[in-house]
Amino acid sequence: MNLIPLAFSLVCAFQAQEVPKPLDLWPGKPPGDPEGIEEKTTPGERGLKRVDSTGHPTIAVYSPAKEKNTGAAIVVAPGGGYRMLAFEHEGTQVGEWLASIGVTAVLLKYRVPQRPGDGDNLAPLEDAQRAISITRSKAADWGIDPARIGILGFSAGGHLAANAEMNSDRRSYDAIDDADKASCRPDFAVLIYPGGVLDRQDKEKLSAQMRITKETPPTFLAVSSDDKGSAAGTIKLFQALRDAGVSAELHVFATGGHGWGMRKSDQTFGGWTARCEEWMRARGLLKASAPAGGK
Repeated sequence: MNLIPLAFSLVCAFQAQEVPKPLDLWPGKPPGDPEGIEEKTTPGERGLKRVDSTGHPTIAVYSPAKEKNTGAAIVVAPGGGYRMLAFEHEGTQVGEWLASIGVTAVLLKYRVPQRPGDGDNLAPLEDAQRAISITRSKAADWGIDPARIGILGFSAGGHLAANAEMNSDRRSYDAIDDADKASCRPDFAVLIYPGGVLDRQDKEKLSAQMRITKETPPTFLAVSSDDKGSAAGTIKLFQALRDAGVSAELHVFATGGHGWGMRKSDQTFGGWTARCEEWMRARGLLKASAPAGGK
């Protein structure tokens, strides 16, 4: 019998939901970014399906219904190889799914494509750290527990999420306002087929950005075995987390390739959202009631 994964049924149920209004990530021009980078998008059936270029990073807040709010929040980073953003099936649909299970989703539109000379993807890291700090600074307003804020990313967004969780001890930009007084450290991370985590010259080791210590936040990882670009790196990342004594959970699905996101499928990778929700519940991240405040 063919079963449609719960996540996709929920996406269909949310077809009429209005996409949240984006909020500026920075007060003015982002740090160190050149002026005049044009925003280019490819329209999809629900609005921004793909962001091809932007110098205007934003966040959009998907708030759960008050009676469902668990108090947890997750910053969502779509993938796209740092060339563009897969803004629907790794973005807006993820926000809808998270809100449906009581999690406040903060969808991040970070700067793409990769800036000349920014081989370490500093601009997206600045955006991710800023998004986490803003989310934590708005905890009371948004009905969020500031100790249960995570980051979730796909492909290049998975690399960005790992970069943010493993380098939160050194903010990549100078603090600019009160929001930056809040920590940019995520309390947990969800890495879905992360790319670029291996060293470019020596594929037997992780890149220098993957600074794993026993203080690294708990991490959930998922990938397909036949993902030629991400499987080896994801497995090696899990092993390194395990060796460091970090609580980590890895799901390797037999098939699916790369880039599935919230895509509808009868293959087992379609269950990653259920496995992720189970992991969050087991860790006590999805509590019965939210803190006071918020919508």
